[in-house]
Amino acid sequence: MKRFGQVIGVKPSAYDEYVTAHAAVWPGVLAKIAACNIRNYSIFTWKGDTLFAYFEYVGDDFEGDMAKMAADEETQRWWTWMNPLQEPWSGRAEGEWWHTLDEVFHTA
Repeated sequence: MKRFGQVIGVKPSAYDEYVTAHAAVWPGVLAKIAACNIRNYSIFTWKGDTLFAYFEYVGDDFEGDMAKMAADEETQRWWTWMNPLQEPWSGRAEGEWWHTLDEVFHTA
């Protein structure tokens, strides 16, 4: 299992819409997240304009699973709705939408 922490901005004018949408994520999107070996997925806000996501990946082909998720039509429609509400992190790597953070410490 690998833990992931990620950040992205949310447009202040879109915050309420983003929160409301995530209170009722489409069942097909949730099913695809699970099918792509993601568990314990949470999104938090920080200071109202930054989103922090945490999830655990339990598969053995992260890139392959993320490609399956990206190819899913319902997930694509969800992203078409969510992406304009977000503001990518300025320090993200090329090709990243959410910026993946380095894990510094963990204890179980």
